[in-house]
Amino acid sequence: MSTGAQGATIARNYAEALLELATRAGAPREWADLMRQVADAVAGDLTLSRFLESPRIAAADKNAVLEKAFGPRVPRLFLRFLQQLVRNRRQGLIGQVAAEFETLLDASQGIVHASVTVARPTPDAERDAIATRLSQLVGKTVVPHLAVDPAILGGVVVRIGDTVMDGSVRRKLARLRRRMSAGAR
Repeated sequence: MSTGAQGATIARNYAEALLELATRAGAPREWADLMRQVADAVAGDLTLSRFLESPRIAAADKNAVLEKAFGPRVPRLFLRFLQQLVRNRRQGLIGQVAAEFETLLDASQGIVHASVTVARPTPDAERDAIATRLSQLVGKTVVPHLAVDPAILGGVVVRIGDTVMDGSVRRKLARLRRRMSAGAR
């Protein structure tokens, strides 16, 4: 199995190919759901994971099992994509391909995900207000993923990709403390 930066690059290449196939088929969101289900099944079933990863089992045998398991339930082109992953010995990247595919699909639809840290549990109305405000700031549809951390005292800390917006009370107090210390000298 490939890991690290090389594995991520390979997974992204497969995800790009899958997005192109899914878009041609007119069902990219459905294919994202299918890919996530396959990735969850592989991650959640040790027997399936070991079967797919085993170098002692021929790719043709693995693909026959995939055909039998998924054949009637998924689009033919999707199944052929999974089988190609197996033929290329990249089945260990299924989870990464699924994650990259979802990221690429969201990006193509103008959707970004934000990690939002709040000081206390947030009601749905407040969560929706955060999403709306972030969407206005970023100019894209923002899907917030909230986490609670009482240490920030209040406000929010938002991370979108490499960008961090820290509006926490803790940060504001630290800035005030620095100003007061500088003024006392």
